Amino acid sequence: MAQDLTESAQGNVALVSRRQNYKPARAEPDLYAALDLGTNSCRMLIATPDAGHFRVIDAFAKSVRLGSGLERTGHLSRGSISRTLSALEICAEKLRRYKVGNVRLVATEACRRARNGNHFLAMVARETGLRLEVIRPEEEARLAVISCAPLVSQEASQVLVFDIGGGSTELVWIDLADVAPEDRAKAIVNLRVNGEGGEARGARIVDFISVPLGVATLHERYADVDSDTARFALMSWYFEEQIVGFKPYLQALSERETGFQMIGTSGTVTTVGAAHLGLKRYDRRKVDGMHLTSKAIDAVIGRFLRLGPEGRRNDIGLARDRSELIMSGAAILQTLLRIWPTESMRVADRGLREGMLFAMMSADGVFTTGVRME
Repeated sequence: MAQDLTESAQGNVALVSRRQNYKPARAEPDLYAALDLGTNSCRMLIATPDAGHFRVIDAFAKSVRLGSGLERTGHLSRGSISRTLSALEICAEKLRRYKVGNVRLVATEACRRARNGNHFLAMVARETGLRLEVIRPEEEARLAVISCAPLVSQEASQVLVFDIGGGSTELVWIDLADVAPEDRAKAIVNLRVNGEGGEARGARIVDFISVPLGVATLHERYADVDSDTARFALMSWYFEEQIVGFKPYLQALSERETGFQMIGTSGTVTTVGAAHLGLKRYDRRKVDGMHLTSKAIDAVIGRFLRLGPEGRRNDIGLARDRSELIMSGAAILQTLLRIWPTESMRVADRGLREGMLFAMMSADGVFTTGVRME
């Protein structure tokens, strides 16, 4: 990728490029693409509607560590930008090859926070032809919730959906007590967050919070702590401090209604699920939708702690980039389970991309025979 990069004293990056904007010569109206550029990873799905759901045609995921150093400097670094541009060029090429007609490309916490975020987005447009939309935390949470709707139990009257990202963690508490059990999953699809039509068929958002701490930023904050166990404890304590304003946090356990369900979507949650199953090679079919008990989660996290940093790097079930960040994500996960104990947490290998696809297809009216909740 031929490019001329220069970085100013303020950390802004300029780039001279020759790439044209993404404009397929003949767009395929039945193809949809959703791209999620996060603090740690770049992911994209290309899919087509399929009997009330969608079928994935192609998928891309790469660790780009866009937010590396962001917590310390407030800027996206030269190396992070270079890695991310390389990944986005691959995505742009896939979009051109498939002639995708319906596209949504979003960026999240790293681009929201970085002082040179707008310069980076302009660079992406010039270099790859992709115009990324920086979405608000509320929209990020809404789309993650939509993707998890099929996993909501008919017995659940109170649902906590959480998404542990690279740079932020979103928590959404949903009250489904006034929704008929058979309609609870479908009611969640129409939810909005923070007053944007906050009720749908009796479903109600009790509260929403976006904490500017994810696996990458929390890890970076305590990177100078030598002791693995001390670092883990500090990360857990600090994360809990950031959610004290979340309304459900203030409720006593005795006041919470029965029928509580917790659904987690993130690389942390799926990694813990895969480790519990003893998978040497990740298998989404076995992990997505599985139930994890608090005891099982504690056992996996305890094993990761006993392994230590070197042991985790050599663990066959952990990718190298995940081994560096798993304990910061585990600290967040264990904190949530300590505050809201549950006998079974649902694991979701789905999130922002799936939510975008589902929302786009629903808005286009392609689900003429109804939505399939699976």
